[in-house]
Amino acid sequence: MRLTRRGLLAGALLPAQTHDVRFEGAYQAARESNPNGGLLVVHRGAVVFERYYGLASAAATPNLASVGKAFTSIACGVLLAQQRRRFGRGLETLVCTPDYLPHGAFPLTDARRAAIQLGHLLSMSAGIRGNNPCLQRRREVTISPAGPDGWEAMVDEVAYGQRAAAGGRTAATLWCEPGAGYSYATCSIHLVSVVIRHVAGMELEEYLRRHIAGPLGFGTWGFGYRNHTLRHTPGGGGICLTARDLARFGEMLRNRGRWEGREVAPAWYVETASRANTFNPHSGYSLQFDVNTSGAQAGIPRDAFWKTGSGGHVLYVVPSLGITAVKLGGRDGQYAQADTGLPLPTAAGDPNVKPTRAHGEAAMEVLRRICAA
Repeated sequence: MRLTRRGLLAGALLPAQTHDVRFEGAYQAARESNPNGGLLVVHRGAVVFERYYGLASAAATPNLASVGKAFTSIACGVLLAQQRRRFGRGLETLVCTPDYLPHGAFPLTDARRAAIQLGHLLSMSAGIRGNNPCLQRRREVTISPAGPDGWEAMVDEVAYGQRAAAGGRTAATLWCEPGAGYSYATCSIHLVSVVIRHVAGMELEEYLRRHIAGPLGFGTWGFGYRNHTLRHTPGGGGICLTARDLARFGEMLRNRGRWEGREVAPAWYVETASRANTFNPHSGYSLQFDVNTSGAQAGIPRDAFWKTGSGGHVLYVVPSLGITAVKLGGRDGQYAQADTGLPLPTAAGDPNVKPTRAHGEAAMEVLRRICAA
C-alpha cells in the first residue's frame, strides 16, 4: 500500500494487514511500554508494517500530546516563508514585541525576555522555566522552581508569565539568559503558536488545516484537552490524528518539505529542524525535534530525527534509510472522546498488554530495531 493521498485514504477503514516480519521485533518492543498502541513503518512511501493493540487502531485519533509541538514548529516554518518581510531576521527575530505578541503579553515579566529570538523559543533555549533536568553545554543542572507543564503551560497568561499554574509554578522569571541553557518548557513552544496566531490572524488549528492538513489530505483530526479550559489552540501539544496521517506528515518531512510534488514546508526549515542548530548548543533538541547529529544514540543514523509525546507516542524520520515510522502509545484517557472531542472507533487489534519498559527507553529501542531491520 502506497502512502499517498489516494492510496492511504482508500484503505483507511480496512483492518491493518501489512506485516513485514523484519519489524516484528520493533513492534514487540513498542508493546512493552504501553497498554495501548501500535507500530506503522513506511519505507520510501510504501507501508511495510502496520499493527495495533489495545484501544489503538488504524482509525483511532488519540491525543498525541507533545507530538503536536512538531506541527507548531513546521507551521512556523511555513509562516516564515509566507511572511519573509515581517520576519526579516528569520529565526533570529526578536519576538517579545507587539509586532509578534498580543497586548496580554505585556509588560514583560522579566526584562530579559526582550532578548528572546524565535529560534530560542523553538529550541527550548529561551530561558523559560520548564522541566528538570535542564542542560547547559551538555551538563545537567537543576532549576528551582521548575516551570509550568502540561495543558496549563498552554494557557496564554501562564506562558506569558502573567499568571501562575497550579502549585504556584510560574514562567514569570527566566532561569537563565536567552540562549544560555536548555529546559523542556511547553510554555516556550506555546508562545510560538501565539506568534503564528497574532501574525496570521487565525488560530493555529485553522492555519494547520489550510497549509498542512489540507495539502497532506488528512482525514478526521483535531486538538485534544477538551476536558480543560483552553481558549486557543494548544501550541505545546494535543494534536489528535491517526497514525497514517501522522506518517504522511513524517513522509513530507523526509522529503524535505515536499508532498506529491508540492512544497508544503520550506526545505531550509525542515533541514534546520532535523539537525543540531546554533540556538541550542546544550542538548540534542533542535526546532522541536530530537536529533542525532552528534551520533550520541548508538545504532541510529546521524540524520534521524524524532518527536515524542507523553504516553509513549513517537514520530520517527530516518531520511538515509528512507524510513518514516509511527509508534502509537497512550493511556486510556488519551483515546477518550472527553479529551479528543472525536469518537473512538472500535479497536480491532491485539488485546491490551501490561507495560514493562519505560517510554523513553522503549522509544529508542523501537527505533534501533527499525533501523537494524
